[in-house]
Amino acid sequence: MIRAVVALTILAVSATASADDLPQVRSKAAMILDARTGAEIYAKDADEVRAIASTTKIFVALVVRKKELALDDYTEITRADAKAARGGSRTRLDIGQSFKNVDLLRAMLMASDNRAPTALARAVGLDADQLIDELNAVAKDLGLKKTRFTDTSGLRGNVSTAREMALATRAALDDDLLREIMSTETVEIVSKSGYAKITYANTNQALIAHKYKVLGGKTGYTTNAGYCFVAGAEIGGREVVMSFLGGDGKLTRFADFNRVAEWLDGGAPGAKVAYQAHKADDVTITVEPAVAVKASGTIDK
Repeated sequence: MIRAVVALTILAVSATASADDLPQVRSKAAMILDARTGAEIYAKDADEVRAIASTTKIFVALVVRKKELALDDYTEITRADAKAARGGSRTRLDIGQSFKNVDLLRAMLMASDNRAPTALARAVGLDADQLIDELNAVAKDLGLKKTRFTDTSGLRGNVSTAREMALATRAALDDDLLREIMSTETVEIVSKSGYAKITYANTNQALIAHKYKVLGGKTGYTTNAGYCFVAGAEIGGREVVMSFLGGDGKLTRFADFNRVAEWLDGGAPGAKVAYQAHKADDVTITVEPAVAVKASGTIDK
């Protein structure tokens, strides 16, 4: 349990609040949470089980960090990694080349390279099947009841909900290293041999746009999942976590992010809760820990 010494005022939404007050989210499912308290601000079909594509890789990162991944050690890309990534988007991690584990994390979280998950798993002593078991274990430990993993990257299977993906993203952003990687716009990684020099750009267009302060996030896409996006942001002086699943168009998820951000900036009329936090030495509120989420189908675009 996490103890926060704050006074938190939570006000129910007025019964007269109009649907017109809410942001017009186009993604099939969405969830907006207060990052500090976990309070639900907005939900759209948030408990519907859906494929989640490359957002799966947030869970891979949580697994290898839990297993104390040696960041400065090198791991070689193998044919097994290529096999696990078949059917995904173009990779830039060539078989036979070795990269620092921290750089494989960057390749995975920033540009969603599908060879990175199994390589990172091998770096902590896990084969592909063991990685899938660990992904499900992390989801269970975090209390996620609808998240299920059957694949290492999300290309084939893996499901969750918008609510659980928001909770998982909140957990990932609590890790300072993962937060730093997911908020990096571009990076160059170099193989151990020096032969491969790769520049990765973050697929998070909300981050690149600089319209709002984005704290990190992850995109994903497969035909089954549609366009997915999870992110943390600071809007109107408070941190929130957003998840959008099942967008029809590549830019839908980022347009949804902007619509929600503008709504929050305007005071979030019609929100599930209105809240105000201030220091109060004589009040202690217990806040449940962030819950992790699972991910599925992952070809990033």
